[in-house]
Amino acid sequence: MNIRKINVIHEMIYSEGGGAAAIPICRVAGIGLIENPFAGRLVDDLSDLFQAGHDLGEQLMVEMLARLPNPAVSYGKAAIVGVNGDLEHGHAMLHPMLGKAMRDPIGGGEAIIPSTAKVASAGATIEIPLGHKDDIWSFDHFDSMTVCVPDGPRPNEILMAIAIADGGRPVPRVGKVRAAV
Repeated sequence: MNIRKINVIHEMIYSEGGGAAAIPICRVAGIGLIENPFAGRLVDDLSDLFQAGHDLGEQLMVEMLARLPNPAVSYGKAAIVGVNGDLEHGHAMLHPMLGKAMRDPIGGGEAIIPSTAKVASAGATIEIPLGHKDDIWSFDHFDSMTVCVPDGPRPNEILMAIAIADGGRPVPRVGKVRAAV
């Protein structure tokens, strides 16, 4: 795996929609840009990308957890494949091995890790979907974090992004309604 760049984005959210968060919410995203070994050709065996996703995920999680002030309760993952690759290259990075690299350092995670992938040019944004790590039906934790790397992914690269958060949305009001329905 040839890594060109790693970015880590740390954000603290203190209010939303005019309301103060009961506690500040911290979200951290780790982004890696790697050379796509399969750009420009159709290959059936993408297992090298399975391993690359796992290894990059382990590296990013170390950087991300150092910036998260409280235990992670939400997580998500995303990929942008440069225009010489294909969508399946992004999914190969995200599945099936990345989950272990994300779950182990945060002490498990019973729920699926929400994900998305797309093919796009350098500078494209992507929403990393977030969900509660143990309760897939925790509506108050349905969220996302938008990330972008202005010079990536280049046509022969893959951008892989993962995110963790120490809380859900800052001023949630939807989950309470669900309990009453």
